[in-house]
Amino acid sequence: MKRVSRRDFLRYTGYGLTGIAAQQFLSACGVKPSLVSMDPTATNAPPATETPDPKNFPHLVVARGELPEEMVRQGIKALGGMERFMKSGADVIIKPNICVGYNAPEFASTTNPWVVGALVKMCLEAGASRVRVMDYPFGGTAEQCYRVSGIEEQVVAAGGSMEVMQAIKYVDMDIPNAVSLKKTKVYQDILDADLLINVPIAKHHSMARLTLGLKNLMGVIRNREAIHPSFERNLVDLATLVRPQLTIIDAIRTLMDHGPTGGDLDDVKVQNTLIFSPDIVAADAYATRLFDLTPADIPYILAAAERGLGMADLSGLMIEEINV
Repeated sequence: MKRVSRRDFLRYTGYGLTGIAAQQFLSACGVKPSLVSMDPTATNAPPATETPDPKNFPHLVVARGELPEEMVRQGIKALGGMERFMKSGADVIIKPNICVGYNAPEFASTTNPWVVGALVKMCLEAGASRVRVMDYPFGGTAEQCYRVSGIEEQVVAAGGSMEVMQAIKYVDMDIPNAVSLKKTKVYQDILDADLLINVPIAKHHSMARLTLGLKNLMGVIRNREAIHPSFERNLVDLATLVRPQLTIIDAIRTLMDHGPTGGDLDDVKVQNTLIFSPDIVAADAYATRLFDLTPADIPYILAAAERGLGMADLSGLMIEEINV
């Protein structure tokens, strides 16, 4: 992989230069993100009149390619289109991983900004009334993390908005049938949204071993430290309360070691892959393959499956793999 400075990466990946020169530069780095249109209404399309039947579509879709926006579009299309997950007028929240404000996108510690931007565009095209993107970072202010990750620029360009998660909006929630985490403070709007799209980046984690879809839910609660004791049980308890309708795992660039924050390009692997599923457990289970692991290596995945939150055993499931 060609080493690039943060300045050059940002300059060539949508922060100033467009066209063939940018694509050539990014190809040398191992990734070719497509640029988001500055006109959020340019590709708006009328909403579908009927909701697609989930039985007609795969349980999980894997898209591979070098253009993130096209990968998002093809992956969602294979699952039945955005209209399968939302109706016109929906209030949509997209929850990426924007954990730190000191690593630019090439370090793979935060979700790919072009993936998030493409999802904003598709939701608006399907008739969403608004699309907000948010996370509760731990390594810097939200404003700093949103900016440095590149996500803010792509979201705003696509017609969405970034929301700083305010303390006043967290509410105490009892978790029915919880095994360990009986109560926690959850961001109210996450629970109230018509559509919650969970978009983690696949990466190594020093405690959990991997951060994937289930682990990304920790960013919707006020006190993350409360999850750490009895980690697997608490994380699964949270997942019984916060239920995203769609999980998309960003594995365009994966952080293979020294996660969750990273900071060394030698730890980054270009995999040019996105994993889509309404089943958060299945998405996580498939994503373990990116690290030469299995679901059995990640206890919280098996625990979530045992609690009935999804399928960790992918045998027999309809999985569609597409090259974009």
